[in-house]
Amino acid sequence: MMATAAILSGCGGGLIASAPPDTYGLSAAPAVSGQSARNRQILITEPTALKALDSEKIVIRPSVSAIEYLANSQWSDRLPNIVQDKLVQAFENSGRVGGVGRPGDGLAIDYKIITAIRSFEIKADAGEQAVVEISAKLLNDRNGVVMASQIFRATAPVTGSGNAAYVQSLDRAFEAVVQDLVGWTLARM
Repeated sequence: MMATAAILSGCGGGLIASAPPDTYGLSAAPAVSGQSARNRQILITEPTALKALDSEKIVIRPSVSAIEYLANSQWSDRLPNIVQDKLVQAFENSGRVGGVGRPGDGLAIDYKIITAIRSFEIKADAGEQAVVEISAKLLNDRNGVVMASQIFRATAPVTGSGNAAYVQSLDRAFEAVVQDLVGWTLARM
C-alpha cells in the first residue's frame, strides 16, 4: 500500500523529467547544376540502411568496430527519410528534370534512383571527422535495367566543439555527396 502511494504521488508531477534531446535536421538541399532532362521523371526510393543508421540516433564511431550515439541529440526523423527528402529537394531545386517524387506520388516514372546509406557518422578514432557514404543505382524503370551505379563518399572535419559541431560536419559531408550524386545522375539520363 505504501509503495503504491509513492508511485502515484510521482505521477502527480513529483517526478523529475529530463530535458528532451536536441533535435537536428540537415540543411536545405544544395543547388546543383548539370545536364537538363526536362522530359524525364524520376522516383527517389527510401534509402536502405543497417539498423544502426535506420533511426533518429546520430552515430559516433570511437573505433572501427564500435558504435555509439551522440548523447542528448537526435535527427528530426529517421535518417533514411531525411536523406530521401533532401535528394528529392536537390533534384527539384536543380530545375533539370520534368518531375521528381517518392513512391505513391503518382508520377509516370522514367528512372528510379535506388540508394543505400553505407556510412553517416562521426569517426572519432583518428581525429574527429564526418563520413557520409551513399551507394546509388540509376534504374531504367521502363525495362528494369540498371544503367549505372556509383558510390559517393565525402568527409568533413569537425570544427568547434559540442553536438552542433558534429552535426554541422555531417551536414557539410552530406551536401558534397548530394551534389555529386545529382550531377552524376543528370549526366546519365
